[in-house]
Amino acid sequence: MTDVSQPEYWSALYQTNEAGWDKGRCAPPIARLLQEGHLPAGAHIGVIGSGPGHEAFEAARCGYKVTAIDFAPEAIAGLRTRAEKLGLKVNAEEADVFDLAKRWPAAFDGIIEHTCLCAIDPARREEYVRAVAGALKPGGLLFGLFYAHNRPEGPPFSIHEPEVREIFSPLFTFDRLVVAPDSFENRAGHELEFIARRS
Repeated sequence: MTDVSQPEYWSALYQTNEAGWDKGRCAPPIARLLQEGHLPAGAHIGVIGSGPGHEAFEAARCGYKVTAIDFAPEAIAGLRTRAEKLGLKVNAEEADVFDLAKRWPAAFDGIIEHTCLCAIDPARREEYVRAVAGALKPGGLLFGLFYAHNRPEGPPFSIHEPEVREIFSPLFTFDRLVVAPDSFENRAGHELEFIARRS
């Protein structure tokens, strides 16, 4: 398996402009979830695997305090530059998602997930759940998109509703877990939109 657990793998994609997941704007389902107001104004939102920063910028535009997190230095450097050009206040931090609970223990009211889970080694999914749960305040929300594309290869590595419920059930309850109705056209029917509450 490609070593997706190393930042060098992702850095190479940014350096060669092969970040094919970048659509140039926030994913429509996540923009809608932010507009729905599941968190109070001014809440602290973490954006994990933030990449170019589109979801972080959208959260900042919605009035949230935002910390964008990625372990690829190129992603964070580019995000900081774009945030400055856009005049948006986003705290950008270079960190591994598996260190979330150590770096930000119970720090976030909400965390945005945009296929970060599906980018990691599938063998580490339960570790991911523990890390994310540890960075959320009790009752905090994890929300966004998982990728269910039904292909064996990755990244992104596909995940399906039964596995999502199984790995999250010890620490989260789901307020919503459905196929997103407004994905980008080439992802239609392959994204699971969700809102999960930290127990």
